Amino acid sequence: MLEDKALTPQEVAEILSITKNTVYELIKRGELNGYKVGKKIRIDVKDVEEYKNRSKNSHQNFTKNSDDNNISYTSPSDIYYENMIPNNGFVICGQDILLDILSRYLEYHPDGVRTYRSYVGSYNGLLALYFGKIQVATTHLWDGDTGEYNIPYVRRMLPGVPCIIIHLACRMQGFYVQKGNPKNIKTWEDLKRPDVKLVNREKGCGTRILLDEHLRLLNISGNDIDGYDRECLSHLTVASIVARNGADVAIGNEKNGLQVKDIDFIPLQKERYELVIKKEDLAKPPFQAIIEIIRSESFKTELSGIGGYDLTEIGNIIAEL
Repeated sequence: MLEDKALTPQEVAEILSITKNTVYELIKRGELNGYKVGKKIRIDVKDVEEYKNRSKNSHQNFTKNSDDNNISYTSPSDIYYENMIPNNGFVICGQDILLDILSRYLEYHPDGVRTYRSYVGSYNGLLALYFGKIQVATTHLWDGDTGEYNIPYVRRMLPGVPCIIIHLACRMQGFYVQKGNPKNIKTWEDLKRPDVKLVNREKGCGTRILLDEHLRLLNISGNDIDGYDRECLSHLTVASIVARNGADVAIGNEKNGLQVKDIDFIPLQKERYELVIKKEDLAKPPFQAIIEIIRSESFKTELSGIGGYDLTEIGNIIAEL
């Protein structure tokens, strides 16, 4: 049947009158379902039709950013999380590449399942878990009042839902600045200087919440920061904008920053990147498979080869809430 036909990204691009790269970006953001056949990406006709129908009913606006030549949402934080999450299947939410690797391991595990990825931020991922839209959330949300990562947010955002938090990795967060750091940007307070221009991350991601919590504690308003309202959807995008002199500073993790030329990284804070599942799911085979995978030597060896992760506590159950 036609609706069962698998399309190539180029065929989807022609149907939607967009570029092939935009198709890949839609898949990455979880707006369009895609899957691998060998090393090739394929998209089912029915998923293309579902995407078209959602787009017709959506009031999202797109704009072209003249500074970085990227097509982006006018306000990424206005995107309702449900539009970025597949409607069915086993979904792992989060943006780090280690989750793509975990998904691959899970698909080949004897007790595993075919996995869908949704690339929304930590806050919206926890909301999706609360509403039963996904099976696995990941989070790196820092609470400025307690100095803790993740536990305070899981308690508040999943009330009455017993959860397990499992540690994945620690990553270093900091500033992306232009090569040589010509503006001498070193602290959070430097962001309010009139000669410093920021490019920000979208509301709901852990990096944005880290910034907002530090600004709150320092009694600094986002209105006092040049570029605070300019939002992008990934570490690589903001790092690239800084590298091309589109901004003086952005915030992100060290690992992603190393992939972009002509920037320096100013370390600020080690963050905890952790996985959240509902306690009622813990005994189910796919979830047991996830725990087995992240504790395996082969998984840890692959992450070590990528670099940028502190894996000292990987696989530890941090909290049962």
